[in-house]
Amino acid sequence: MSRLTKRNREIASKVDKSKLYTFDEAIELLKAAAPVKFDQTVEVVFKLGVDSRKSDQNVRGTVSLPKGTGKTLRVLVLAKGDKLKEALTAGADYAGSDELVEKIAAGWTEFDAVVATPDMMREVGKLGKVLGPRGLMPTPKAGTVTTDIAKAVQEIKAGKIEFKSDRYGIVNSYIGKLSFSLADLRTNFRSLANAVMRARPATVKGNYLERLYFSSTMGPGVKVDMRETETSAKG
Repeated sequence: MSRLTKRNREIASKVDKSKLYTFDEAIELLKAAAPVKFDQTVEVVFKLGVDSRKSDQNVRGTVSLPKGTGKTLRVLVLAKGDKLKEALTAGADYAGSDELVEKIAAGWTEFDAVVATPDMMREVGKLGKVLGPRGLMPTPKAGTVTTDIAKAVQEIKAGKIEFKSDRYGIVNSYIGKLSFSLADLRTNFRSLANAVMRARPATVKGNYLERLYFSSTMGPGVKVDMRETETSAKG
């Protein structure tokens, strides 16, 4: 434990907290500071100037990362009849109806995304306490409540992710793995930044994007120049 703490201190010491890093500088720093051998996720944090107490200022949306996520997402589909075959043919890892609802209600959560048909939503609604805190509740806005099961599964497998603000006005998301090239990470970041910008609530006044941070799964947090977001949005 002491060695881990020492290692964390060494990593943190590489970050100049008074500096605003460029995109390239931030990614290179995270790559150099990677404390473990597994391929870590590059995480992005947007601090937004929204009032999360107002329902019309909650930010939520989806985006397809052109270069993929670097993750093998396990997709679960809740449906009936022919839709089950459609789901499995499209690449779903699990597909079922009432039996899976019961399994999830008992605490099973070995999946990363949930897609449901509209006729299953009465049962899915009962899983709010399990799926809600994990951000896995399917919604029409995210395209995860749909009759086009094949399209939803394929999009998720191809790199479609959902983002939303929390009660502090923070959006936590990711743009790939540290093993990705700078160019691929920038392409994914451009798509994410554009999506967050498009999701700006009409009622927000003043600065919408306040702060931007990059980090890796077990690495330090790096404050990034907000002009990187503006450049990406234009690019």
